[in-house]
Amino acid sequence: MLSRIAESLFWIGRYVERADDTARLLDVHVQILLEDPWAEEDLACRSLLSVMDRAAPPVHVEVGREFVLDMLAYDRFAPSSIAGSLVSARENARRAREIISTELWECLNATWNQLPSHMRPARPHDYFTWVRERAAIVAGIMDSATSRDDTWNFMVLGRSIERADMTARLLTTRALAGSAGPSWTTLLRSCGAHEAFLRMYRGAASDERAAGFLLTDRLFPRSIVFALNQAEACLANLEGASDRAAVDDARRHIGYVRTNLEYRPLIEVLDSLPKEMERVQRACSAASDAIRGRYFPSASSTNWVGEAL
Repeated sequence: MLSRIAESLFWIGRYVERADDTARLLDVHVQILLEDPWAEEDLACRSLLSVMDRAAPPVHVEVGREFVLDMLAYDRFAPSSIAGSLVSARENARRAREIISTELWECLNATWNQLPSHMRPARPHDYFTWVRERAAIVAGIMDSATSRDDTWNFMVLGRSIERADMTARLLTTRALAGSAGPSWTTLLRSCGAHEAFLRMYRGAASDERAAGFLLTDRLFPRSIVFALNQAEACLANLEGASDRAAVDDARRHIGYVRTNLEYRPLIEVLDSLPKEMERVQRACSAASDAIRGRYFPSASSTNWVGEAL
């Protein structure tokens, strides 16, 4: 497979997942500001921009949710925003048009065409819901209509790395905000994990177990450990049997941070959660750089805000 095609497939997976996860994170953030009249909006918004690696205005300029939405939800020219991610996903699909299925292309193209009519609704929640639904359709098409060959591996590799990174950011917002931030129940709901969590723990639910579910559960697709495991599996498939004696840099970065989360006592991870989540983000960034160096060496570097921590 040509490196430019492989890179486009990788970034389709990343950009669609980024749009989905950013919508989930912003939905939680906006909901908290609406429900809590005593919330310090400027401080909360600056904290969110910091977690998303976006520069905030000078301290004398008040930052509100409209500013955050403009920057992280509606900016079509920033690949780290929801709208920018959807535009970039469609552009990468156009470059890989001869490889991806017609259904996937039509879905991404339709999303791009519908985007202007869904931006800036009266309720931001409606926009976030639409983004999540479109991302779910893309994921369904990828999983149901794509052969498990290099095409699928590159797309799912990108999706998995992005999901681990964005789930780490979501958990960081909870850790930094403390008691004023979203509850663990709210975070579980934002990840679609609440029902699965209740089925697993039934009457023994707790904040610690909720955190562990999003961090280390091996069966829930949005946990960090699950996403990192899937990324490792995709890398192993791409390496092939001829390379089984070697472990490339991307797998080494991912495997190190995964085992650090999976086999340490959960209480140790929770005691330094922001630091541990920063470690996950750094590993995802380093793995992405290693993947680019190995599989897309002739392509120009694809940059996005927050790629390097």
